[in-house]
Amino acid sequence: MLGPILFLIYINDLDSNPVGSILKFGDDTKLFGKANNDYDRQTIQCDIDSILEWSDKWQMPFNSSKCVVMHLGKGNQEFTYFMGNQQLDTVDEQRDLGIVIMKNLKPSRQCHKAYARASKSLGLIYQTISYKKSGYLVETL
Repeated sequence: MLGPILFLIYINDLDSNPVGSILKFGDDTKLFGKANNDYDRQTIQCDIDSILEWSDKWQMPFNSSKCVVMHLGKGNQEFTYFMGNQQLDTVDEQRDLGIVIMKNLKPSRQCHKAYARASKSLGLIYQTISYKKSGYLVETL
């Protein structure tokens, strides 16, 4: 029971230096900000560098191969960002806490996944019922 509390205390100062916003949940960290021009891009890159510096200091490295960038909104200039000397991959969709977030912020992919899951469950229920007649269902054991 002490492990999660100690982990939270350990990473508590992660967001002390960055200018942008940081979200932390478990072992996931999200850095986000608005980048309308090169100055904003440089600010976000400095935030990434600051987080990387923190991880080196506390010997808690980020897995840069799992780190990605998602550009949201129309007219986004889609700047490139680096973690150390590795360029971060750009993605069009990302799954977070069971929810699919798409670049265009439309929920169609999430709705499709929910529909597929519900159809699968209904199909399983339908297959387990042996007698179906005029609205009466009899379940076999």
